[in-house]
Amino acid sequence: MPELPEVESARAAISAAALHRRIVDVDDTDRYECRPHPPGEIRDALVGRQLSSANRRGKSMWCETSGVGRARTPGPNLGIHLGMSGRIFITNPDGAVVEGGDPIRTGPNGPQPEWDRFTLFFADGGSLRLYDTRRLGRVRLNPPIDELGPDALEVTKAQFRQSMRVGTAPVKARLLDQSAIAGVGNLLADEALWQARISPLTRVRMLQPAEVDRLHTCLRRTLTSAVAKGGAHTGRMIASRHPGGRCPRCHAEMMHGTVGGRSTWWCPAEQVTAGPGRAPGENRQP
Repeated sequence: MPELPEVESARAAISAAALHRRIVDVDDTDRYECRPHPPGEIRDALVGRQLSSANRRGKSMWCETSGVGRARTPGPNLGIHLGMSGRIFITNPDGAVVEGGDPIRTGPNGPQPEWDRFTLFFADGGSLRLYDTRRLGRVRLNPPIDELGPDALEVTKAQFRQSMRVGTAPVKARLLDQSAIAGVGNLLADEALWQARISPLTRVRMLQPAEVDRLHTCLRRTLTSAVAKGGAHTGRMIASRHPGGRCPRCHAEMMHGTVGGRSTWWCPAEQVTAGPGRAPGENRQP
């Protein structure tokens, strides 16, 4: 599933190539992708307007809209969620295509038009398309962004300490809670915890202040690197997340379990939980 780096790639593509272009038509006929809006509702709200900014918090992305020319009155926000396999394609007036989002998954003959789930058509002849093979993305007007926690790439040390201060949840489950910290997915969580040498099963209330601060530093470093390199899959330990995989630091065999309902990998030699904070399943062998 796209995580923060992939969504940032899509946001950057929209910011670079789709802003301030007058919208003359919208294909919002995919009832599943555009739910709860009936066909035509998003079109009616956007035709004659332009995207004025591209924004992101965590894995959620939205564009502010406005009128064009002198009538630049604010319009509705356009929320675009990439889902499991979404990708943004933007066609410039000269025909060049700007891409952003999750690495594309196409059929044997390349991108298929039927996988274009939502399209903005611009007055200059270009377009913005949400291409989604699995049809799990989402387009909606005025998405509830305020329900999300602080962005994982921007969360301050104080905000991070607050999120990790109390509770019985395993630390990985807390990292995946988008209302606590927005943007951390399964791969990013495993990578950050491995870098910080913290077991994903550690209860958050058992974390020492120094461990919380170390995890904050490692999470920021993990995210910055993933954005620069093109995705969450570029982390140092990600290639070791498989049976028989070895820790890139100490070469111990990686351990596998389920935390917060997600498949989880960690180094049993370096990521150790001790004392009463041990979570059920800690002693499980790979």
